[in-house]
Amino acid sequence: MKYIVETPKSVEQAAADLQAAVQRHQFGVLHTYDLQETLKKKGVDFPNECRILEICNPQQAKKVLAEDMALNMALPCRVSVYSDGGKTRIGMIRPTAMLKSLSDSPNLELIAKEVEGAIMVMMDEAR
Repeated sequence: MKYIVETPKSVEQAAADLQAAVQRHQFGVLHTYDLQETLKKKGVDFPNECRILEICNPQQAKKVLAEDMALNMALPCRVSVYSDGGKTRIGMIRPTAMLKSLSDSPNLELIAKEVEGAIMVMMDEAR
């Protein structure tokens, strides 16, 4: 259900490289959350760095929503760059697994496979 790669880069550098890869593949970064900073502002000391990037390909999103508007709750895709046990990792929940749990549509399965493959390439490029 998860796809995770490890990188020798810092969280900050891997997140920047992921953002560049996303743009090269005609996806967009809608928002980046700095989880550690957000928790700190709420008074929670959290030791792990974590950047969560919400990414989207508008054409693919339109296809998904045209098939099933309720799937807006599963969009956009989220890719996390985080530290864990002294290592930097880049991970996502596979779109194919997520959409399979929400829909039996063969059309959506094809779209999820395309998106998942593209995001895996982006993650591999960022490491």
